[in-house]
Parts: sequence; C-alpha cells; structure tokens
Amino acid sequence: MRRLTKKKALTLVKELDAFPKVPESYVESTASGGTVSLIAFTLMAVLAFLEFFVYRNTWMNYEYEVDKDFTSKLRINVDITVAMRCQYIGADVLDLAETMVASDGLKYEPVNFELSPEQRLWHITLLHIQERLRVEHALQDLLFKSAMKGAPPVQPQSEDSPSSLRACRIHGHLYVNKVAGNFHVTVGKSIPHPRGHAHLAALVSHDTYNFSHRIDHLSFGEMIPGIINPLDGTEKVSAESNHMFQYFITIVPTKLNTYKVSADTNQYSVTEQERVINHAAGSHGVSGIFMKYDISSLMVKVTEQHMPLWKFLVRLCGIIGGIFSTTGMLHGVVGFLIDVFCCRFQMGIYRHLKEAPLNEDHTSNTLIPTENAAQ
Repeated sequence: MRRLTKKKALTLVKELDAFPKVPESYVESTASGGTVSLIAFTLMAVLAFLEFFVYRNTWMNYEYEVDKDFTSKLRINVDITVAMRCQYIGADVLDLAETMVASDGLKYEPVNFELSPEQRLWHITLLHIQERLRVEHALQDLLFKSAMKGAPPVQPQSEDSPSSLRACRIHGHLYVNKVAGNFHVTVGKSIPHPRGHAHLAALVSHDTYNFSHRIDHLSFGEMIPGIINPLDGTEKVSAESNHMFQYFITIVPTKLNTYKVSADTNQYSVTEQERVINHAAGSHGVSGIFMKYDISSLMVKVTEQHMPLWKFLVRLCGIIGGIFSTTGMLHGVVGFLIDVFCCRFQMGIYRHLKEAPLNEDHTSNTLIPTENAAQ
C-alpha cells in the first residue's frame, strides 16, 4: 500500500511539472540559433555586470519635518579676514531678544590680506566648486557621500612684525540662542549697553576704514566633512572706505546620516547686498560686515540609502528572463520571414492545388464499361 501511495504521489508530481523535458533526438541545433544564443548570453553578462554597479551605488534621500528642538544652542563657526588692523575692529552677535553674546571664543590674529600662491590656488579651486554647485545640485550628494576632508593650506608665518601687518583674521566659534540674530564686524570694540551694545568707533579715524574681506569659512552647527557652505571662499574688495556689506542668511537644520558621517548640523542659503555709506547722498548706515541670520522651522533629514539585495535579485532575474524570451521570439520571427522570402515555406492549400490535376488525368484515362462492350 505504501509503495502504491508513493507511486501515485510521484505520478501526481510529474503531472504538475511545468518544465517538461524534450528528448535530445527531437532537438535540432542550427548555426543561427547558436549565434542568437551567443548574443543573448553576451547581453545577459553585460547587463548583469552593469546592474551590479547599480546595486553597489547609493543615493541620498531627503525628508522634511518640523524642527522641534528650540532649547539647544546654535554654534557659529567663523573664519574671516578683514583688511583692517585688529585693534580697530570688533566682532560680536546680537540676537533678536537684544541679547549680546560674548565673543570670548573668537581670536584676533594679525595677518597679511594677500594670499600665498598655495592659498590662492586653494581659493580658486573652492570658487570653482561653488560655481559648479550652483549649476549641478546633485554634486552636493557626492560631497555628502564622499565626506571630503580637504583643508586649506596653513598660512605661512610672516617674518614681518605684528605692527606691519595691516589685516586681521577673526576665527573661532560662538554659541548663541537658537533665534534670529546678527553677527557683525564693524569699527571699534564692542561694549555692553543697557539698550543693547555699542562700539567705540569714535576713537578710530575714517582714513583707516577698509572693510574689504575674505570669508574662508562660515558655518552653523557641528563642523563635518562633505559640506561646502555658500559663503566659503567669498572675497569682497572695496575701493571706498565707508562700505556696508550685508548677508541675509536662512539656516536650515539638517540631520545627516551616511555610511561615513552621522551628525546634526545646519545648511544655509544666502543673499547679499552692499552699498557705500554716504550721508550727504542719503545712504545712511554703519560701515561694516553684517550677517543677519534667521532659522527655518523645517528640518531636513538627509539619509544615504542602498538598494536591498532582494530587489537586486529580482531585477537580475528580470534581465535574464527578458533577454532569453525576447531573443527567442526574435529568432522565431526572423526565421519565419526568411522562410517566406526564400520561398521555402509552403502552405497546405498550395500543395492541394498542385496535386489536383494529377487526379483528373488519372480519372480520364480510366475505361468506363459500356453496353456494347458488355455484349
């Protein structure tokens, strides 16, 4: 009984076979079929190889949500060189709540405004990258994934005395409240004031004013590799002494999560405006560099994603099966057309018409018995 049951089960399984085997004696191999098979296998190999590179590649996914973190501090990273002596200028931050932030984290370093050949080459390269980023936005995804850690060349030590250096490099970082504010560099050192703050500009001669500047770096939040900020490499040279430079910055909180970097930082967009201060012509204001920033209420989550393995296998099966089926159909259609054009394909109706006259001749030559012959 068990043997019979096993035989029935085996017979049932054989009947469910969706891939019936054809005996080799009924299979005919042709040169055209072999050529098509070779082309099909080559296409399968090439496309599978290219699909593997697609599987290895990653892409950046952007998501947006409301920023709910309003209690933390905002870090401002500054590296700016102004074409004035350090004792004549001061830098600080005044936020929207009229809170003056101490600039203890900033350092004032006397330098030359002109760059060395290595620094100038780096500066030109940075400007070229900035130009490409404005045109090709997908380049930022590449910078995110590569986590480029390039640093500008170190400024060589000047052999001149500090008193002969006519520029000042202000660099360091500040922690401010996460509200809109104004970071500025203007004439005179800042002093506290009951209504905000003030700068001791009366002690500085107008002949020494020169707010030509170069922004080597300006960012908000944690400094991470792979982000080139819009103002990095900006250089402004003014021929007028009384000049106001304004930068209007919108900060966007960003959570970056790649295979190399995972951090909370900020990106920003900027628009700029500059004008000469001339009270006689009606252009009022204070000479200096003003960076007015505001914080967006939306947060961007940038995540590096990868194609899952199951999706790669499905796509690979689709490539192999699609090429195999398509080449088989094309081979059949081409063979059919060749047979038609070469007059080697004959339908049954033509065969029947050719055989009909032979049957008529055979019937006409057959003797039909008559009455006389019978007698």
